[in-house]
Amino acid sequence: MLAEEFYRDADPASIGPLAHLRVLDVTKVWSGPLASGVLADLGADVIRIELPYGRDGDVPPQIPGTGRSWFRETVNRNKRSVGLDLREPAGRERFLELVATADVVVENYRPGTLDGWGVGYRQCREVRPGIVFVSVSGWGQYGPAAGRAAYDPAVQAAAGWMSLNGEPGGPPMRAPTFLADELAGLHAAIGALAAIVHRDRTGDGQHVDVSMMDTLLAGSAGLPTLAAAGAPPRRSGNETDFVVPSNVYACTDGYVYLAVALNKHWRELAAAMGRPELGRAPGYAGNAERIAHRGDVDALVADWCAGLSIQDVLDALQPRGLVIAPVRTLAQVVADPDLHARGTLQHVTLTNGTSAVMVAPPAKFSRTPTRIRCGAPEPGEHSAEILGEGPYAATDEKTAASPVRYG
Repeated sequence: MLAEEFYRDADPASIGPLAHLRVLDVTKVWSGPLASGVLADLGADVIRIELPYGRDGDVPPQIPGTGRSWFRETVNRNKRSVGLDLREPAGRERFLELVATADVVVENYRPGTLDGWGVGYRQCREVRPGIVFVSVSGWGQYGPAAGRAAYDPAVQAAAGWMSLNGEPGGPPMRAPTFLADELAGLHAAIGALAAIVHRDRTGDGQHVDVSMMDTLLAGSAGLPTLAAAGAPPRRSGNETDFVVPSNVYACTDGYVYLAVALNKHWRELAAAMGRPELGRAPGYAGNAERIAHRGDVDALVADWCAGLSIQDVLDALQPRGLVIAPVRTLAQVVADPDLHARGTLQHVTLTNGTSAVMVAPPAKFSRTPTRIRCGAPEPGEHSAEILGEGPYAATDEKTAASPVRYG
C-alpha cells in the first residue's frame, strides 16, 4: 500500500483524534511528561503547568546546533506552557480555574505532594466532578512503599528486571532507555483514555493510579507468573529459552540477530548454510531437539556467519522468509530511508527557530493523521494566551508579558 492510498480519506485540518480533549500536565522528568505527551501527539490540547522561571527538564546534552535539551524537546513537544507556582495561593487558584475547563490532569509527583499544595484529586474534583486525574508514581498511591522516592533504574532493580538483563554470569544491568518510565507513561495514557470513555458514558470522573513498578512487571512478558510458581527464569543474554537458534552472531563487519521459531525455517537455514541434511537430522529437526543441543546448533550458525558479511547473511536468509536483522547503531537507524518514507522521523522547527529530527507519533491514523506540530514550549510561553481567556485573565507583569505561539 502507498502512503497516498492509506491517507486517501484524511481530514487535512486534523491534528489528531483527541483534538477535543484538554489536558493539564503537572509533571516532571519522564514518565508523567511522556503520558501527557502521548495525549498531545494524538491531538489533545496539553497545557504544561510549570514554574515561569528556569527550564525544567533541560537535561544534557543539547541537540547539536539547537541550544535545546534532547530531553525536554522529546517529551514536551506539541504542548503549551503556563507559568504557575502551585505552592502559592494565586497559583493554586488559577490552576483550579483551569481544572474547571479540563478533561484530564496528569501528575507524577510523590504521592500526597499535590494534596499538600491544595491541588490534589479531591480539590480538582470539587471544581470539575468529571475530571480524570491520572497519578504516575514509582510505587503507587497506596501500599507500604507508596511514599518512597523512585527513579527508573531503581524500579528496574526492585522489579527483578535488572537481574535478568545482561550476559549469563555477568552483573545485573539496567536498560539503556527509561523502560519503567516509558511503560508507566504509556499505561497512564491508556488509563486516561479508558477513564474518559467511562466519563463520557456515565458522567463520572475518577482517579487513575499508575505505578512504575506495576507497569514494569506487567511488561515483563509473563515471567513474574513463572517466578510466583517457583520456576523463576534464568538470565539468558541474547538467547531465548524456548527457541533455538536465537542469538546475536558475529559477521566479518558486525553482527546480526537471527531467530528460528519454526522447524521449516530451520530447514531453510540448514540449506542456506550448505548443510541441508541437518534439516531433518536427529538432534536438529525439531525445536525441542535443538534446545537440547543448543551449544552445537549455536556453534554451527556462528561458524557460518563468521565467514560472511552482514549483507551476505541477509541476502541468503531474507528471501527464505527467516527472521533476521542487522544489529545497527542509532546513527545507522536514523539514516534509514524506509523510516523517512513512513514519516517515522520528522524534521521539527523548535521554539528558537532551529530544527531537529524527532521520532513522530508512532500510530498512523488514516482519517485523523497526527504529527509533531511544534517543539517544546518555553516555560510560561502561553501564560497570557491561556490565562487571558475569560475569567482567567493574567494580572502579574511576568505572566502578561509572555509571548504567544502555538501550532
